[in-house]
Amino acid sequence: DPCRKIHCKKGKVCQVDKQGRANCTCQDPAACPPTKDYEHVCGTDNKTYHGTCQLFGTKCQLEGTKLGHQLHLDYVGSCKYIPQCTDYEVAQFPLRMRDWLKNILMQYYERDLGTAALLTEKQRSKVRKIYQNEKRLGAGDHAVELLLQDFEQNYHMYVYPVHWQFHQLDQHPADRLLTHSELAPLRASLVPMEHCITRFFQECDGDQDKLIALKEWCHCFGIKE
Repeated sequence: DPCRKIHCKKGKVCQVDKQGRANCTCQDPAACPPTKDYEHVCGTDNKTYHGTCQLFGTKCQLEGTKLGHQLHLDYVGSCKYIPQCTDYEVAQFPLRMRDWLKNILMQYYERDLGTAALLTEKQRSKVRKIYQNEKRLGAGDHAVELLLQDFEQNYHMYVYPVHWQFHQLDQHPADRLLTHSELAPLRASLVPMEHCITRFFQECDGDQDKLIALKEWCHCFGIKE
């Protein structure tokens, strides 16, 4: 099979031409497999797509056009009304986000006490110190004032979770810069629950070069140099 070793980017599939040569061609959106309602996604064109196959297939067919360039995965789920983020809400956002990242690592560590192996040995060593700290604020829906107080008193517990999330996203390539597509896995899953995440990331990009550097990322979360 000439396609066996061919890897096509999102929105493209490998097909063999009449000469037996393998080529990546645009996925026909109509030929995408059926999806469940919970697999629907919303594009930046505010249209609901029946899964990422249909979205990226459509984007591929529009390649070279302004519409194609602007079309991205906006968030997971059918398109819905996303309220505008206020100045007050965007100021609160990093408090909740820091706490959420810390608690994700706590959950990973607890699962790793079994046989999950979600963290590397080096990561487990760093998270263990946070996990065993008696002053750690437990998971839950805490008041903004309590989150701020905990951050000020236990600052060291939040540094690693913020760095960890950046490096989890910085994959293609790992260059200490986050692109729109690298941010998508985090942003797209959170937009319906955290409507300030889009504005937060836009304001994180201090020099407006459409890339978020590690320094910019840490500054947004209140982590010192």
